[in-house]
Amino acid sequence: MAPSRKKTTKERASRQIRHEVPVDDEVDMYQEPVKRVVRPDNQLELTDAELKEEKTRVLTADDPNIPKNISKYNFKDRCYKRDPPGQSEHMAIQFSMEGCSLHHESAEFKAQDEYRQKKAEEEAEARKAMEQEAQQEGENYGGSGEPDTEESGKNQFNYSDRAAQTFNNPLRERGVTTEPPPVVDFGATLTQWEIYDFYMADYAAQIMKAKLHEDADKKKTSGGYGSYEEPSPAAAAVGKEEDTVHSAKMENALKILERLVNQNAEDEIFNDFKYWEDASDQFREGEGSLLPLWRFSTDRTKRKQVTALCWNPQYPDLFAVGYGSYDFMRQGSGMICCFSLKNTSFPEYIFSTESGVMCLDFHPQHPSLLAVGCYDGTVMVYDVRNKGMRPIYSSSIKTGKHTDPVWQVFWQAEDLAKELNFFSISSDGRVANWIMSKNELKMEPVMHLKLVNTVKDDPEETSLSGLAGGCCFDFNKTQEHLFVVGTEEGNIHKCSKAYSGQYLETYEGHHMAVYSVKWNPFHERVFITCSADWTVKIWDHNLNYPIMSFDLGNAVGDVCWSPYSSTIFAAVTSDGKVHVFDLAENKHEPLCEQKVVKRAKLTHVCFNERDFMVIVGDDRGGVNSLKLSPNLRKLHLPVNEEGVVEAGVDTFAIQKAKMDKLLQASDAKPSSG
Repeated sequence: MAPSRKKTTKERASRQIRHEVPVDDEVDMYQEPVKRVVRPDNQLELTDAELKEEKTRVLTADDPNIPKNISKYNFKDRCYKRDPPGQSEHMAIQFSMEGCSLHHESAEFKAQDEYRQKKAEEEAEARKAMEQEAQQEGENYGGSGEPDTEESGKNQFNYSDRAAQTFNNPLRERGVTTEPPPVVDFGATLTQWEIYDFYMADYAAQIMKAKLHEDADKKKTSGGYGSYEEPSPAAAAVGKEEDTVHSAKMENALKILERLVNQNAEDEIFNDFKYWEDASDQFREGEGSLLPLWRFSTDRTKRKQVTALCWNPQYPDLFAVGYGSYDFMRQGSGMICCFSLKNTSFPEYIFSTESGVMCLDFHPQHPSLLAVGCYDGTVMVYDVRNKGMRPIYSSSIKTGKHTDPVWQVFWQAEDLAKELNFFSISSDGRVANWIMSKNELKMEPVMHLKLVNTVKDDPEETSLSGLAGGCCFDFNKTQEHLFVVGTEEGNIHKCSKAYSGQYLETYEGHHMAVYSVKWNPFHERVFITCSADWTVKIWDHNLNYPIMSFDLGNAVGDVCWSPYSSTIFAAVTSDGKVHVFDLAENKHEPLCEQKVVKRAKLTHVCFNERDFMVIVGDDRGGVNSLKLSPNLRKLHLPVNEEGVVEAGVDTFAIQKAKMDKLLQASDAKPSSG
């Protein structure tokens, strides 16, 4: 027992040295070893709670090099918006290789496997045949190293009969290098003096060129010694020093700058005019609205009334406005302003007249010619290209003149003599034709509007004689000789240039003055009238009664057909409202009845030929432009599944058929709205 006891003592001593178990015999031998935590000096000191807290890490597949806060401009909301996450590609490809793995059960794999086995068998057979051939050649030598005399004695180490190895010629590349083109650095400074010198040099060259033309003209037109020639306009311009600031080029440059500034200042209105559509029309069937765009006015026309409106036939953004007065006691000078949608702040051209302007009309083939009728009975023709204030033609007492206000002028197609002419109507009861000759404006009477006895049973009324006051007229679009006339008495007369002495038909429907009469642009039988008796009536010239009548509750100043639909027309009333009808949608009520101006009367309305907009004039010298909503410009054309109008569709025939359908639906009695 002693040796085992000593062994135990050594073990305890060894444990004491390793500091695992105390030396004291009374301590339990199976006590757990003491753990001492050793912390480095640079380690962060954390509490036990912080040490026990678990810090989890999430492994994501996002690429840290790709930004997650990319913002882009949203044109719909007009602001910058952040892209949603996941739009960018976070997958990073470390290795990619194109391979051709085939499934072992596929037909292609089986075909390739059969080909591989067949090729291996052929190679094995060829190898076996070569071994047999070599073995036979060895037997022929008989093992002595000498060939058999019966054989050819071919040396087995002679490889001349086998395929010879040749060298492949390497590919050759040939390149040609050229010298690069010479590059020259150029730099210069520009000052105001250099710009001035350049303009002065150009101006001097123009003067020299004008002098050369003047000398050439003198040599050609010289009549000998002592002859006097009138100086040419070019020579007169040379003799007078031109001011660069007030030159025509400077005027054109300032006009372009003014348009740029105006379009930038009214950018929202221009965007609404081009792109905005009223989304509320989708939720209100049978109703529409008018979007106000611009108001055209000047300080010189605030005390005048808008008496005429007309769009230019060639330039759809240009329209002319006539200013005068409908009040007999407040007559004064007139004015003509030509406004453009490209510059809504100021008119492009301004012309002043001695008397108030009552009507005007652009020539359909010569868009620069503007016919004007005035309150004193004078008719004039202006060329808007001329900067001067005078008209190129004007009527007078010698050549003929109306004695009462001219209420409407209308250009007619050129006659056989290729002379430009237009017609006019006045309160003096005459319809006149004005011919533009070389030197003067000639007048030819077309018709005298005689009074018509409306009460046939009263014998006293038959003694009335005189001329009826003409207020408006319009020529038929297909039959140029046919025209209708509206009078102050409320009667409407159908006339012809071939029968100047009598009426073809008299329509009795209004009991007050007829302010406007317009033929339908798509149907040769239908025309529309409006009157001070608060009504708008639609007529078929083959019938002596109106086929439709609408009471608008106030005096109707003007009515106009739309140029894109045969069933849409607009009317303006004295309470400042615009009424838009579409007979194909509703034959009894307007689709839109909207008040445009406050404490003012609307006098005229006119549709634009290209854009879906109208302009209305009031008695305070202003013209408001309005955009039609989608419900007010339905064309009712056949469309395909994608909503696009089919190619080759005859729009004119479709619009005429729409009006024919309304004429067939109207019964023998006039219908009222």
